[in-house]
Parts: sequence; structure tokens; C-alpha cells
Amino acid sequence: MLQRKHLSLTFLDLAPAAPENAPLMILLHGYGSNEKDLIQLAPMLHEKLRYISVRAPHTLDVGMFGWFPLGFTPTGIVVDYAAAEEARLQFINFIREILAEYKPAGGKLFLMGFSQGSVMSYMTAFSEPDLLHGVIACSGQLPERNLPQENPALRKLPFLVLHGVYDDVLPIAKGRATDEFLQQRVDDLTYREYPIAHQIADEGIELIHIWLEKRVREALERE
Repeated sequence: MLQRKHLSLTFLDLAPAAPENAPLMILLHGYGSNEKDLIQLAPMLHEKLRYISVRAPHTLDVGMFGWFPLGFTPTGIVVDYAAAEEARLQFINFIREILAEYKPAGGKLFLMGFSQGSVMSYMTAFSEPDLLHGVIACSGQLPERNLPQENPALRKLPFLVLHGVYDDVLPIAKGRATDEFLQQRVDDLTYREYPIAHQIADEGIELIHIWLEKRVREALERE
């Protein structure tokens, strides 16, 4: 596994046994974490994928990063919407760099995010669905602005959404609202709840593996 910074963001690159034109997944960590987090799950997800685990651009503390600033107040979390939009554009540029660099199967890639990384995944999918094979969103929530209406490209994009019933950071109502919203806008949606807090359940990892089997095969068939 290599750490690289020759593109616009720092990331870890974990290649499969057959790396040339391999299907690719970008991993987006949560607020306050880093690129060493989700990459630990890679061996349990799918053996044919190349994994690019990205470090978010904003430094919060030593080893702690965020995609865009958040304010924590007695009345809830405050979002810097201008910074969130800047983060979305920066990340989409990074996706285009990765696609040009690695030329993955089908000319697209998968996104898997946790918490704020899920929000980034949604923002990307809603604005640039043609860049993606599918989205896995764990313990996240919908963006609070610029939600899409009917979009044929988005409708064809597969989503897997996982959330903990006892999540005390982004409550289960966030996951259920996402499920209700996506049901009206995409044809391939899988939503699951687990009796956990703000984390990914072991059963959820097993489901991600099963979900990826079909979608990775379809990506390879597009070659």
C-alpha cells in the first residue's frame, strides 16, 4: 500500500493482484478521521477492486481531517455551505484525476463514505452521477442544500445506505430521511439499519461485499 500526493489530494493506494484497469473505489473518511481509517476494511469488501483512500483537505488537529468545516453548537451542527461547495468541486476534480491516472474498468468508480464522507458521496453523486458505478453511504445524511430532482443518470445509479439505530452523532432519522428521499429518485436502492451507534456493523460489511459482487461484475463487463 502506497501513500501518494502527486495528484491534488493525499491518498493511500491499495492495488489488487491484477491492478491494470481494475475497478476502483474511493474511500471517504468521516470528520476528524484520516485516510488510514476505512482502508482497513478493504480486505473484507472485494478482492478485485483497487482502493483509493483519500485524506480530506482541512486539517483539524494532528492526524485529524475534515472535508469542510463544521461548527458544534448547543442547537446543533452548523455547516459552512461555501466551504462544502468548494470541497465538492475539489473532490470532483480529484475523481477526474484518478480516472485519468488509473483508467479503471468502465471509466467510472465506486464511492464509499462514512459520516461526513457519506455527505461528500451524496453531493458528488447528485451532481456528477455519470462518473460513478455506485455509492455506499454509511452513517451519513443528505446534504442540506442543492438536492436533486428527477435525473435519468442518477436514477440508474445504485445506492447502498447503512445506518445505526442508536447513532448519537447523526441520528437514525437522518438515515430514514435519506431512504425516503432516494426511493423517489433511484431505481436501485438498498437500505439497512443495524442495532449499533455511529459505526459500521459487521453484518453491514458482509452486505457491502454481497452488494459489490454484482456491481463489480457489471463494471468489468463494460470493458
